[in-house]
Amino acid sequence: MEQVTERFLRYAKVFTTSDPESSTFPSTERQLFFADQLAGELREIGLQDVTRDQYGYVTATLPSNDNNARQVVGFVSHMDTSPDFSGANVNPQLVKNYQGQDLVLDEEQKIVLSPADFPELLKYIGQDLITTDGKTLLGADDKAGIAEIVTAMDFLFRHPEIKHGKIRICFTPDEEIGKGTKHFDVEQFGADFAYTLDGGEIGELEYENFNAASAKITVKGRSVHPGSAKNTMINSMLVATQIIHALPPTQRPEHTEKYEGFFHLTGFTGDVSNTKIEYIIRDHDLAKFEARKNLLREICSLINLQCGQRTVTLEMADQYFNMKQKVEPVKYIVDLAEKAMNDVGLTPKIIPIRGGTDGAQLSWKGLPCPNIFAGGHNFHGPYEFVPVQSMQKAVEVIVRIVELVGKQ
Repeated sequence: MEQVTERFLRYAKVFTTSDPESSTFPSTERQLFFADQLAGELREIGLQDVTRDQYGYVTATLPSNDNNARQVVGFVSHMDTSPDFSGANVNPQLVKNYQGQDLVLDEEQKIVLSPADFPELLKYIGQDLITTDGKTLLGADDKAGIAEIVTAMDFLFRHPEIKHGKIRICFTPDEEIGKGTKHFDVEQFGADFAYTLDGGEIGELEYENFNAASAKITVKGRSVHPGSAKNTMINSMLVATQIIHALPPTQRPEHTEKYEGFFHLTGFTGDVSNTKIEYIIRDHDLAKFEARKNLLREICSLINLQCGQRTVTLEMADQYFNMKQKVEPVKYIVDLAEKAMNDVGLTPKIIPIRGGTDGAQLSWKGLPCPNIFAGGHNFHGPYEFVPVQSMQKAVEVIVRIVELVGKQ
């Protein structure tokens, strides 16, 4: 437990935020600094074939110590933190033996982590929590996953009596901006299947995620003097709001859960002459996903019929797809993770991801890759926290999966 805690506290302080506006890969050079740091640590532990390539991917091997083991399992986590909130100068706080009280993270800014707002805190009474200082995010997404994988590999290297097959690990850049697998070489990685350690609370196990698309809509208006605007002016901002109100208001993120999809407005900028709005579109069901995209196309087409064919321009692009289609044919890998959790005293929570992970894109690239909890809560903001005991259990789950795979 001390090892995984020490590693996470050390990793959290490294500035690795990715940048969605960057044209480089990785999007920020600071991720390469962390990648080099991790590669050095893996060599010190005793792993083999440790590389940090030109794109920032860190890969390594723990060789098999069992001649009967045939399958190669992989474990993957990402190095970057979200650009949604500051990841610079992270100052993690360790709260030992939490007793259900409010935690004042930043007294000056009145940032308080309270069970009144976050009742899940009460699940961890008597445990040790790592929180922010209220000024940054924490980075448990996904440095908790990295700390857990490295600690598990260290443990396995030092305990050769635990028999296992070949193990491959990879730490990826730019996951938070949707590019984590862009240059991931599945064939070179050489695993039969893998697991991302990138989930939330303890016990989570996921092999379903959203189908995802982005939509950028440009509305071209006609600006004339408002005193003589009758039957002439086209206010692009008002046309843009027509599109917004034409989409079902109950199908927004704030009104949906579980398997329910949504349209999420992520950007609105404009004036009378020109307005741009941006959406992300999500649904677990592929047919419903396609229907959502078609609905947006139809709305834009109808407005063009009303206002003129050049008024609205829609650019839509698929981002990722539900991994379920690729994992179900080899669902025994989910069953392995479920058994591993049961074996270490956890009750698995098999739920759909209301988002995406590297694992989703890796599954579609030919590497089936379910997602396992890393233990954190309230990602991408100052209220983020991770229980130390959850990270320790994740280490135990990794070790147990390795044992079970070796027996396949």
